[in-house]
Amino acid sequence: MSTQVSTRLAPEIFRLPIERIRDGYYSDAYFVYTKQLLEDEGRHPHVTMQVFQKHDSLLGGIDEAIAILKTCSGYAGNGAWVSGWDGLEVHALREGDRVAPYETVLTIAGDYSLFAHLETVYLGVLARRSLIMRNVSEVVEAARGKPIFYFPARHDHWLVQTGDGWSAHVAGAIGVSTDAQASWWGGRGIGTVPHGLIAAYGGDTVAAASAFANRFYGEMNITVLVDFDNDSVATALHVADALGPKLWGVRLDTSEYLVDRALFEELGSFRPTGVNPRLVEKVRAALDEAGHPQVRIVASGGFTAERIRQFESAGIPVDAYGVGSSLIRGQNDFTADVVLLEGKPCAKVGRAYSPNPRLERVD
Repeated sequence: MSTQVSTRLAPEIFRLPIERIRDGYYSDAYFVYTKQLLEDEGRHPHVTMQVFQKHDSLLGGIDEAIAILKTCSGYAGNGAWVSGWDGLEVHALREGDRVAPYETVLTIAGDYSLFAHLETVYLGVLARRSLIMRNVSEVVEAARGKPIFYFPARHDHWLVQTGDGWSAHVAGAIGVSTDAQASWWGGRGIGTVPHGLIAAYGGDTVAAASAFANRFYGEMNITVLVDFDNDSVATALHVADALGPKLWGVRLDTSEYLVDRALFEELGSFRPTGVNPRLVEKVRAALDEAGHPQVRIVASGGFTAERIRQFESAGIPVDAYGVGSSLIRGQNDFTADVVLLEGKPCAKVGRAYSPNPRLERVD
């Protein structure tokens, strides 16, 4: 379940490259030319800009968009930047708000020359963060209250981690994998004993897990990948026996092209590759029979909202899901239109002023 954020994030938290945004470095050139032309001709039209998107979605990035307007609207006067924020009237929804197709999420009213150069930047922020929020919300709902670990950092550019992690957090993800992703709410990244460390210990999962637990137990929940030898049941039991109460969970991550050894004698009646329901059931049964019912099972590897729904509908004993690349796929684009000029309708055909009583005035 997503959570509406009642207090807006302060502009400083975003560490915006303010000078470059003001200069139009990240903006479509035609918006920069528009600002220059309006300033050169002394033209200061009072407009109302209206922003919307076309999906049933969650709104992300709105505080970042507001921060861009607060810090980067204005003009260069006698070599010093003159802020335009006090000349704007901005109304917006909140982070994590559910939004309908074509619902107005933000309006900006004021001298267009003060903020014409910012459209590319604030729309891009809204598009990216809302995409992450919507995708995470879908898997959180599919998991029916079970924890979702947000693990797509390795699938995208590192620069997107901070804001994406915040969006995932607001949308209901219980944990993220990097400190950058957790930074906006003061958290820390979480993770599992990785394949690389197991390889560094000669392929000995128990040795790597034991060393990791001895060093980090008490700082994090110790979770161990158990597919290094493609024998998840046996490896999970060995790790559970060795770590005892230090072990929080085991993570199943079998490749979609492999069949785990535990299933070799059961082929023929189900799709055996990857992390499938039968593999989860066998690991759970083995742990319970060996006296380790407290050890949780984290399932990862190609999980989507639909796949999680299938597991949950079938009652598969997964305790948490690690979800990666599917959470950054898709699109959730936003559009901005001038809809009022000097208080009167002035919009391109097909667009019109659509006031939203849910919007709040931004101080």
